[in-house]
Amino acid sequence: MTGFASGQQNAPQAPAGGDARGTPSNRLGLEIRSVNSRFLDLTFRLSEELRQHEPALRELISARLKRGKVEVRANVDSAGGEILRDPPTRLLQRLNSLQDHVRTWLPDARALSVADIVRMAQTEGSVGADWSDTLGQLAARTVDELMAAREREGARLAAMLLGHLRLLRDLAQQAQPMVPRLVEQQRARFLERWKEAMALPESGTLPEAAQDRALSEATAFAIRIDVAEELTRLSSHIDEIERLVKKGGEIGKRLDFLIQELHREANTLGSKSAAMELTRVSVDMKVLIEQMREQVQNVE
Repeated sequence: MTGFASGQQNAPQAPAGGDARGTPSNRLGLEIRSVNSRFLDLTFRLSEELRQHEPALRELISARLKRGKVEVRANVDSAGGEILRDPPTRLLQRLNSLQDHVRTWLPDARALSVADIVRMAQTEGSVGADWSDTLGQLAARTVDELMAAREREGARLAAMLLGHLRLLRDLAQQAQPMVPRLVEQQRARFLERWKEAMALPESGTLPEAAQDRALSEATAFAIRIDVAEELTRLSSHIDEIERLVKKGGEIGKRLDFLIQELHREANTLGSKSAAMELTRVSVDMKVLIEQMREQVQNVE
């Protein structure tokens, strides 16, 4: 299911002797986006000083989410104009020394740009901060918000599924009386053709052999188009899906299987169809089931 949650928190104080930029003026930002997917697919986009915390974030999120394409973004932002503060002299000296050493062996190496130095200075300024507790607390709150958003969407999805199940029940009830009516129509059609073949008048009486043959044809036709078994299984699957949706919990995989079974029965119903009315019922069922399948694949 889709969802979005974000949060911010002040950076922790730098340890004694650390860089002045490890102060609460730096803020940790975290965003978690979730879109529909049959499986759990985690993608992390973390700033350099936070990359070491990816395993902890992955473990935290995997414990709460089972499905979805989830993107996690986390970075450290400096407030106001502090992002443009002068880099420390010691950092400039170290970068200059490193650059000279590299270009001694690689004379074609590109020289550092101002943007490179500013970016490295930012990373250097955050190295002294310990992000473990801060990031863990912020991630726990943000995941809670994401789960709440997904639960709200889940409630709307459950209402949609229950509505589709009611429509499927109505279609099954429409199909139920069709079979006896179709069998009687087939028997009457056979007797009419027999009369035409025998050139009997409208009020003429058919011989007993014709009556027996008509009954035999109607019986074979009834066996061929009987869908009582399919309708019974459809009803059973609908009952089970309704029970699971109302119960909640981790039901996605079970719903996947039941939707496949619904589609199988609707297909069989269509293959046995001997009239446009039954074909229409089968097509309408498959449209509803396909709509349900697309949504069920996103359920936990």
